[in-house]
Amino acid sequence: MKLGVMTPVLYSMDLESALKYLSTLGVQTVEIGTGGYPKNLHLNPKDYFANPAKARELKSLLAKYNMKISAFSCHGNPVHPNKILARQFHDEFIDTLKIAQMLGVDTVVTFSGCPGGCPAATTPNWVTYTRPAEFAQILEYQWNDVLIPYWSETVPKAKKHGVSKIAIEPHPGYCVYNPETLIKLRDAVGDIIGANFDPSHLFWQGIDPTVAIRYLGRSIIYHFHAKDIKIDRDNCELHGVLDPKSHTDLQNRSWLFRTVGYGSGREVWQEIFDALRDIGYDGAISIEHSDALMEPLEGLEKAIAFLKEML
Repeated sequence: MKLGVMTPVLYSMDLESALKYLSTLGVQTVEIGTGGYPKNLHLNPKDYFANPAKARELKSLLAKYNMKISAFSCHGNPVHPNKILARQFHDEFIDTLKIAQMLGVDTVVTFSGCPGGCPAATTPNWVTYTRPAEFAQILEYQWNDVLIPYWSETVPKAKKHGVSKIAIEPHPGYCVYNPETLIKLRDAVGDIIGANFDPSHLFWQGIDPTVAIRYLGRSIIYHFHAKDIKIDRDNCELHGVLDPKSHTDLQNRSWLFRTVGYGSGREVWQEIFDALRDIGYDGAISIEHSDALMEPLEGLEKAIAFLKEML
């Protein structure tokens, strides 16, 4: 396994400064944002299309700091019911496929997306219960009329550009939010679909990441995010885990994103890495910093130190 970092946490630096900084910390791979929610401040694909020489320059820069790209990150919602937003997310994903081909990167990380509840909807609708019957009908519409057709049309474009792994991140709020829904999409559109496995989005749903890792296996886990959460037992026992409070409401939320090792504890993470070793995963362990209790560089450096021991 290779120690990696998702670079949007370092958007205060230019890309070379970020690579130089990470190399001094022993980081081996980077996951670079190319659009969608992670934005593209370190790498805008269109800049490369207009100037192909930039691809050679980036390869030289990576070699200079002994760094490899583990994946491009283009998390978005290409099936958003707002057609303008959906087109923007889709176009940025297609641009990501093209830049992946230019730079020889075979993995793109993204979300499955979430449609609205009907053709006339204007906002996404994440359904987690099937009663009354309208909710079950929404799920049928979202999967059969929107999500599966979209990815069935998009997968051949990824293959055309040499991307062999679309690493969908199971994430609440989207149609693929747990291992079962990931397998459902994979079965429908092909094995180019796999997982960007992020334990933080599973912990609070009550999913044991080690069980999920062994369920999915090496052939389905394409990439891994190192991100943790801390469950506040008092708030959770009072309000439950479905908590729409702002992530800035630190005292009242049922759970918070934390730097890896500062939420679920060392023993839990050791079991996660044991499970990854058991299935033969040898890819990137990409740190995603979302900890509101730590400054970005503080959280990043603590995560790196923690993961060095784990790896």
